[in-house]
Amino acid sequence: MDLNKLKGQLQTEVDTAFLYKSIAAIQTDDNLVRVLQSLGEIENGHAKHMLEKVKTVDPNCKMPSPSSRAKLQLKLGKIFGYGSIISSLSNIEKEFAVNAIKNKLQSGEKPTGFEHNHLKIIEAVNDNAALNVSGGFLSKFESRHKSVGGNALRAAVLGSNDGLVSNMSLVMGVAGAAVSNNTILLTGIAGLMAGAISMALGEWLSVQSSRELNQRQIDLETEELEASPEEEKKELVLLYQAKGMSIEEAKKLADKAFENPETAIDAIIKEELGIDKEELGGSAWEAAIASFILFSIGAIIPLYPFMFLDGKNAILLSIGSSVIGLFGIGAAITLLTGKSVLFSGFRQVLFGLGAAAVTYGIGSLIGVSLAG
Repeated sequence: MDLNKLKGQLQTEVDTAFLYKSIAAIQTDDNLVRVLQSLGEIENGHAKHMLEKVKTVDPNCKMPSPSSRAKLQLKLGKIFGYGSIISSLSNIEKEFAVNAIKNKLQSGEKPTGFEHNHLKIIEAVNDNAALNVSGGFLSKFESRHKSVGGNALRAAVLGSNDGLVSNMSLVMGVAGAAVSNNTILLTGIAGLMAGAISMALGEWLSVQSSRELNQRQIDLETEELEASPEEEKKELVLLYQAKGMSIEEAKKLADKAFENPETAIDAIIKEELGIDKEELGGSAWEAAIASFILFSIGAIIPLYPFMFLDGKNAILLSIGSSVIGLFGIGAAITLLTGKSVLFSGFRQVLFGLGAAAVTYGIGSLIGVSLAG
């Protein structure tokens, strides 16, 4: 065994326990104090277990004190807020989980899923309003409040923006080469179809992969529940406490959830995974179709003038229509960002016209070169 690696793991366990208990000491919420202290005690147990492993290689090894790095983290937390420490603990728990799974796989064991439980709990603590460690909760709450329905709006805005900017750049590039209207139309339609199909396929893969991952997590949680229901129940109680419930309320709610296997797994899926069992992340086909349509709507804006006009008239109408479309997209973005409508609108127009000018200039140079 690598002695330095074992001692490093021992020090990490000691530092983690120290940070859990130190943060618990400055809390005013009894539930969070109990949760953080419980996590600290568990890490102390891990440290003692790790010390025994180290002693098989170095019998004279003693339990180390918290490192200077951990003490410095705590001091910086007092100045800049303790959110960074919570984030650091989340990363440590994530690393512990990955290492635990890796060790089990190497030894031929099957991961149980319990490896991630501490990570789930500390993430729940991080999201709790009662955790007065970073001062950032109100801003987080406000951002969540403003983003209700934001995912659908974001997809609509980005999809139509991609279609408009990419096809406007393509059409202007070809128009700059002074080719015929038929060539511009053919190129624009090809760009529209290629982009829309690519967007739709990408969205389908993204949503379908998310659904499959969610289903895998649900299957794993179901196996955990069957293998160790009491352990899962204790974890659920801790999660409820981490979210601000009293220990009595947490136990009562967990007891009710565990009255039958169906409600138990539903509670675990909702609280530990944050997954809607019915939706599983939404319909991949609906997402793909919506992306295809939204991209196409954006892409048709700079292209339609060439269907009934030609030359400079078609180019000017295409630019004018694109400017209106870009400003509208920029205005829609303000629903996500809260910025000024004029600022976001004109910024979007500037970026879009900049891209079109570059491709038009390149097309003109190519057209002159070919003509020569």
